[in-house]
Amino acid sequence: MMTTHTDVLPTEGGLGNTPLLAVDNLHVEFSTRQGVVKAVNGVSYDLYQGETLAVLGESGSGKSVTAQAIMGILDMPPARIPHGEIRFRGTDMLKLTDEARSQIRGQRIAMIFQDALSALNPVFTVGWQIGEMFRVHRGMSKRDAQKKAIELMDRVRIPAAKQRVHDYPHQFSGGMRQRIMIAMSIALDPEVLIADEPTTALDVTVQAQIMELLAELQRESNMGLILITHDLGVVADVADKIAVMYGGRIVEKALVHDVYRTPAHPYSKGLLDSIPRVDLKGQELYAIKGLPPNLLAMPPGCAFNPRCPYRQDNCVSEAPPLYEISHTRSSACHYWREVLDGSHE
Repeated sequence: MMTTHTDVLPTEGGLGNTPLLAVDNLHVEFSTRQGVVKAVNGVSYDLYQGETLAVLGESGSGKSVTAQAIMGILDMPPARIPHGEIRFRGTDMLKLTDEARSQIRGQRIAMIFQDALSALNPVFTVGWQIGEMFRVHRGMSKRDAQKKAIELMDRVRIPAAKQRVHDYPHQFSGGMRQRIMIAMSIALDPEVLIADEPTTALDVTVQAQIMELLAELQRESNMGLILITHDLGVVADVADKIAVMYGGRIVEKALVHDVYRTPAHPYSKGLLDSIPRVDLKGQELYAIKGLPPNLLAMPPGCAFNPRCPYRQDNCVSEAPPLYEISHTRSSACHYWREVLDGSHE
């Protein structure tokens, strides 16, 4: 019997019964001249200590907006959070004062932004920018903060850190700039790290190095890691569980090996099928037909129905809940059984 799913339980080996971070029924809207954009529609997920959660989906699916809501860096207005909770160690951060929340942001929950070149200030040296974390939050002197910056640059494997601490962002390659962003984000030993598309625009070799670095840093500190990406191939070796987003909703949650072996939602299946494979060399890559939904005018029923090969009449008339498949898996598809079996009319 199918039941509506609320929260996926922690993976085996998760520490404790209380998550570090719990997002519960989060809604985020933006007021625009064209109307209200419902960017996030009832998103719920948990992150436990030492665990990696990968949040996947195309651009506009709500991945980054959810992360920005967690960090408290949305411009409000035009953004608005009409419903939901974001609990860090049991405390709803949406109910905290700005000052109390600022004590969590950067120190206990940190974020690596997508575009390192835009996120870094071009007129200050990288050492000054990394050291600012210690000057502002720890009250360190400029000299001590610079020493800490050098230590962090060494930790993220930037060669000749002692000399390069005086260089500017434009003097580094894309991969090295991303390492600088990682150094800034881990400066204060956060308990939760959110990495928003950390390997975008980097070549495959550098992508692998960055992912290996993040995994190593996580093992050292046992922090919880949220990895936001559109690429299932990037997270195969590092994630414990996956939340797949589409149209502002989570459409599938599962342990990572379950999704790779047998996806339970047509969108997840399409993302997997679009990954280049060595055994299909020379063949045309699979692409999900159609375009992501317009968040100003969402299609009726399931948001994925215009692009879905499993679509039936009730997919257009009735939005599916997040059905519980097992205690670690759920899917927002009326026909999740058919998707798992790989069959449809």
